[in-house]
Amino acid sequence: MVVPPAESVLTDRLAFEIARLGVVGESSDVGTLHRVTELACRAVPGCAGASSVRWSIPQSPDDRPEPLASAASHPDLAEIVDRQLARGHGPIHEVVDTRRPVMSDDVLAETRWPETAADMLRRGIRCFTTTPHAKEPVLVTLSLYGVRPRALSSGGHGEQGQHVLASLLVAQGSAAMSNSLQYEEVHRTAVQLQEAVESRAVVDQAKGILMHALGCDADQAFAELRRISQTRHVKLTALAQRIVGDQGLL
Repeated sequence: MVVPPAESVLTDRLAFEIARLGVVGESSDVGTLHRVTELACRAVPGCAGASSVRWSIPQSPDDRPEPLASAASHPDLAEIVDRQLARGHGPIHEVVDTRRPVMSDDVLAETRWPETAADMLRRGIRCFTTTPHAKEPVLVTLSLYGVRPRALSSGGHGEQGQHVLASLLVAQGSAAMSNSLQYEEVHRTAVQLQEAVESRAVVDQAKGILMHALGCDADQAFAELRRISQTRHVKLTALAQRIVGDQGLL
């Protein structure tokens, strides 16, 4: 019996879970974000933890994206992210603004974001990388953390492949959340159309009752419905439901 190597088993499991991330309705936005964070953390050698943030993509280029949800593999990492978001600047914000990845091989020598670097060092983080992944209308930033300097640097083809896989995970997660948002919008539209059809049907029934009772045509019956609705300050559909339900005209 041939036993597949551990790396192959891990990749197969990740591929299966990636496929699940692409299923609309499989999980919530926050659930998808947590799944992506967990898988990315497992996929990259030297990664001791990961965090991700989902951002809005504003319609106007003058507006800045706003954080909508976040996930982290450890509470300390969640606190690092929360402090960055509260300050409004740091490596995550730079990635969002430029849509380009940033990394630090040694946080101890980092001078670009002193406050965030201090937060990381207090929690034992010595290197990190943050990458953006955008698919309208969703933008996701993924941050990977290491506890040793240069722990996340790609030193060989295998590690580079794992970094690519981590990028694929977040891209897939972004697509899943985008699909989820589109699904919800289509579902809302379908519900609204269904309600409109049902409202039209009950109004037509009420018109038929008035036509029979008043001996008038459809236009006159509808005009009478509108008149009563306006004078009694009652929605047309509610009035029609009362008539059809044999509750009278109020």
